[in-house]
Amino acid sequence: MTATDIDAPTHHSSIIDRHAQTPALRATLLGTGTSTGVPVIGCDCDVCTSSDPRDTRTRCACYIEVGDMGLLIDTGPDFREQALREGLNRIDAVCYTHHHFDHVVGIDDLRPFFRDNRRVMPCYAHADTAAVLRNNYDYIFGADPYPGAANVELHVVDRPFRVPSRTGADASVPVDPVLLRHGDLPVYGYRLGRFAYLTDASSIPEASYEQLQGIDTLVLDALRARPHPTHFSFEEAVAAARRIGARNTYFVHMTHNARHAEADARLPDDIHLAYDGLTVDVPAYDAAA
Repeated sequence: MTATDIDAPTHHSSIIDRHAQTPALRATLLGTGTSTGVPVIGCDCDVCTSSDPRDTRTRCACYIEVGDMGLLIDTGPDFREQALREGLNRIDAVCYTHHHFDHVVGIDDLRPFFRDNRRVMPCYAHADTAAVLRNNYDYIFGADPYPGAANVELHVVDRPFRVPSRTGADASVPVDPVLLRHGDLPVYGYRLGRFAYLTDASSIPEASYEQLQGIDTLVLDALRARPHPTHFSFEEAVAAARRIGARNTYFVHMTHNARHAEADARLPDDIHLAYDGLTVDVPAYDAAA
């Protein structure tokens, strides 16, 4: 299916107009680690054996509370653990960044969110991601879903859209998919109000920088200090963050090559290494400004 979209001009005033009514929101970084997680199985390096809880990194996902609604970005292999840890009890929609296993394979753990509410849950994705999800999870997205499977509905998006409330309330929130490149793979980040979540990126197209104007809080991919072909290095991520100009930036998707305390101390004052369970409050647009 194709989601109901909204007009998508990218000049600054139109972006602000689209998000001007989005209230202040809270984003919880459920996981902040790369695809192996940290600690890495079988590794006894200083980070994998660290006693600092910030060095334990489950796979990346994000939960956003906006008004009475809850939006989830990605369902990785650690989603069940993350949902229990944070006490999640409402999800109105899932926004998928891409189809790699560390971002989708926990999809079955959406089932408990239908215990008290059987209304359909929309899942939004790039066309390439949607095609892989349909193929890999035919028992969920196919014509004859398995009994007891999550009641989800896949929507291909290529422009801003609105996520409706699953409670039947007359509420919705605008979301902008932001095209990124993960090596050669097209992936999505997402913007809600003055918040943007951009994981698994090695470059940001010029048009996407336009979509990110006016951001207050940015979550951005930063794998490690050394360059990598499909992820930003710390130096590359700092440069991208400077172009976007958010008040605060948080790096995610780190490997075990980064000890939290040491890597965070080397970053600029407005850029931080994120950690699992970190919650950030993002203000709404100030109409008087």
